Amino acid sequence: MDRSLMLKQLDDTDKVWDVVVVGGGATGLGCAVDAATRGFSVALFEREDFAKCTSSRSTKLVHGGVRYLQKMEVDLVREALHERGIMKRNAPHLVKDQAFVISNYRYWDNFLYFCGLTFYDILSFGFGYGRSRFIRSKTVLKYLPTSVKKGLKGGIVYHDGQFDDARMACNLAQTCAENGGCVVNRMAVVGVLHNEAGKVCGVKTRDMLTGEERTVKCRALINAAGCFVDEVMQMDEPGMPKMVVPSQGVHIVLDMKFLQSDYAIMVPKTSDGRVLFAVPWHDKVVVGTTDIPRPKAESEPRPLEEEIDFILKTASLYMDPAPTHADIVSVFAGQRPLAAPKKEGKSSKEVSRSHKIITSDNNLVTITGGKWTSYRKMAEDTIDKAISLCGLEKRKCVTKRFKIHGWKPAPDLSDHMYVYGSDAEKILALIKENPALGEKISEKLDYTMAEVVWAVREEMALTVDDVLARRVRVLFVDAREAQKAARRVAEVMAKELGRDAEWIEAQVKDFTAISSNYFLS
Repeated sequence: MDRSLMLKQLDDTDKVWDVVVVGGGATGLGCAVDAATRGFSVALFEREDFAKCTSSRSTKLVHGGVRYLQKMEVDLVREALHERGIMKRNAPHLVKDQAFVISNYRYWDNFLYFCGLTFYDILSFGFGYGRSRFIRSKTVLKYLPTSVKKGLKGGIVYHDGQFDDARMACNLAQTCAENGGCVVNRMAVVGVLHNEAGKVCGVKTRDMLTGEERTVKCRALINAAGCFVDEVMQMDEPGMPKMVVPSQGVHIVLDMKFLQSDYAIMVPKTSDGRVLFAVPWHDKVVVGTTDIPRPKAESEPRPLEEEIDFILKTASLYMDPAPTHADIVSVFAGQRPLAAPKKEGKSSKEVSRSHKIITSDNNLVTITGGKWTSYRKMAEDTIDKAISLCGLEKRKCVTKRFKIHGWKPAPDLSDHMYVYGSDAEKILALIKENPALGEKISEKLDYTMAEVVWAVREEMALTVDDVLARRVRVLFVDAREAQKAARRVAEVMAKELGRDAEWIEAQVKDFTAISSNYFLS
């Protein structure tokens, strides 16, 4: 993806795009891919970077939602399980099977969770990753050597999916571009345009790098701005009531010594009714999450001390030795866009997780809610709605069996570059051409400078944060190492982008400020 070439597509101010999408997270990118693969002309604008906010800060799971099954939201679970299978089929280089163990300390729980997860398996018929089964205490300790042994009464193994969220977002952007779409990051939508009849007919954009403003005309406008959808709705209809309440989720990242296994831990019910996961990811362990309503949406939310304490306290009931604050190598917070409660005081756990499509009197189509696993179905429903509402030609969705950029079956999961899929060979070719690019970004991690160059040339990375947070996952894997690597990465990027020493210093300063929120002082 070349940003300058994308911008040239916007030079024709008379062009009327079939679809314009606001927001470059999972939902917006899904909508753009769906529209492009149906043959529509589509432009997507992301104010910051692809998956900058919620979509890069997930638990890294592709799942049906065991917690929703507890609430008997069967249709929601069935849909997500079906989409889980489609996601793995369409992006096998990013989505893989993940076995989980529920360690039980009451005999009754073995029966209860086995029954529930057997039903979970039945709902996933045709798209299952593996069957659930009961295991004895000795087997629990074999699968999870760091389990708390005292009082252990056995466990249940079940299967879900695991993936790299920001890499998936990047590949979706590339997929859209390869199918004729125009995707641009660092491009804010600052206004919604209406025709003489008062209907939405375009947007006003501002390039966050140059300040240049453009007018982009369209037939259908999709608002997929995540936690910021209310801002776009206000541009369409000033005075609209708030539709979304942000719910914050925090994850901590630990060394693998706290898991020592390819199996993940699932805690089905914590002290306040949530679930907790400890998932192996890029040779680390991601533990979370929390679920706390926040007063306003933030692009760089900060984890609250109470959230970190809650995760550590809950983890200590299942991990031996128990992790402490000193063991956290990275901590990250994300905010989910949940439908605003109709009654004040309603907790975020009770707010619906299903996706919602809202249309304004002016034909603005807003999509919110849902989760990564269901991104494709959310997009299909949204584009179907835009077709019926905005008079677009009826065209069938094709994404159920559409290979995502980088598609490669059976990748070598022991190689950190497996997430690049078919692009991995091209990155290795860069090192062959210039051996200096084989130098590691960090002595502790396997990422190379070739991946930095690739991110700039092919993945529209424009800042050090784009590279270290979302193209390679150093910031999420080890925040202190990411901060140490910032200057070297900035220097390599400056050569690629034609930037000067002043730009390097500014990037190091900006990234130092961002990354400081990812580790505890």
